[in-house]
Amino acid sequence: MVILTIDNNAAEKSIKPYVIGKKNWLFHNTPNGVEASSIIYSIVETAKENKLKIPAYLEHI
Repeated sequence: MVILTIDNNAAEKSIKPYVIGKKNWLFHNTPNGVEASSIIYSIVETAKENKLKIPAYLEHI
């Protein structure tokens, strides 16, 4: 059974560290750097939501 909520708190909570840290991260001041870090962050957060072992998952993909 899938439970749907009427808010996006889970999504907001998962991107909070990304939003806070982006000012300090290397290469986040270029469009390519932003795109690369966004892709990696999205993959990691998806792995977390699916309760996967992140290092093993990243090595696999």
